[in-house]
Amino acid sequence: MNKLPSSGRGSTGRVAGLIYDYAELTKLRVTTLIVMTAWCGYFLAARKAGIPALTWGLFHALLGIGLVSAGTAALNEVLERDTDRQMRRTASRPLPAGRMSLLHAALAGILLTAGGSLYLAVFSNILTGSLTCLTAVVYLAAYTPLKRVSPFCTFVGAFPGAMPGVLGWAAVRERLEWETLVLFAILFLWQFPHFFSIAWLYREDYESGGIRMLPVVKPDGRSTAARILLYSALLIPVSLLPSLTGMTGRAYMLGAAVLGLGLLYFGSRLAALRMPLASAKSKLRARQLLQATIVYLPILLVLMMFNSTR
Repeated sequence: MNKLPSSGRGSTGRVAGLIYDYAELTKLRVTTLIVMTAWCGYFLAARKAGIPALTWGLFHALLGIGLVSAGTAALNEVLERDTDRQMRRTASRPLPAGRMSLLHAALAGILLTAGGSLYLAVFSNILTGSLTCLTAVVYLAAYTPLKRVSPFCTFVGAFPGAMPGVLGWAAVRERLEWETLVLFAILFLWQFPHFFSIAWLYREDYESGGIRMLPVVKPDGRSTAARILLYSALLIPVSLLPSLTGMTGRAYMLGAAVLGLGLLYFGSRLAALRMPLASAKSKLRARQLLQATIVYLPILLVLMMFNSTR
């Protein structure tokens, strides 16, 4: 009499565990941010085209881009399973922890990536499907292996990382336009303070895993701090381009300027500290910069959408 409820609870626990593992495998939080960024690109393109922003086209675009993003994340974890096993922050992922087989994860990643690309080609357009697939290939074939070779990996990885807004735009317009360059440039520059702050925080972990991020190669932190300041400063004028080119109004311009100066402030506080990367105060300021980058991007995208002028 007591076995049925226990079995039921066990089944529920296994299902919940599998859902959690898939969320980890596909990096759900990162995928959600990618989909949100693609939505911004789609919204702005729809405004320019004079068509409704909420259509089945939006659903198809975001679903396809989300599938490819999830599949790419899964394949990344397949490729980096041995590295993840050596790092404390990633050792609990499904593959290094042994909760999921390599074949299972690889098949899931391939099906999601290939299926999402094909879905976009059929239900959006061939350009969007092709660009999304190419983005996944560059991420997996260039950025992922380069992480174990050179800190230049951050620069290479910023290219696929800057594509979501472009993909959302292409899903509507079926071509690349100068607005896509603006969206690309904002995302491209934003990634440097974001990922350098992560690398600063987890330098010891990356070193253990053989990941050649800049703080690992140059542990004094000066080179990393200089790049954080450079890219944060460049992001301010670039983030104003949507207003200067007529994509958005003055409210966005003011908000973008405030957000950019805020991000530069947190980067400057970290750079001015001049303490070892491993010090508690240094890590605290790196974490504050990371949090600032996480707050910056969604607010900027929302401002861009709500204050769009076309």
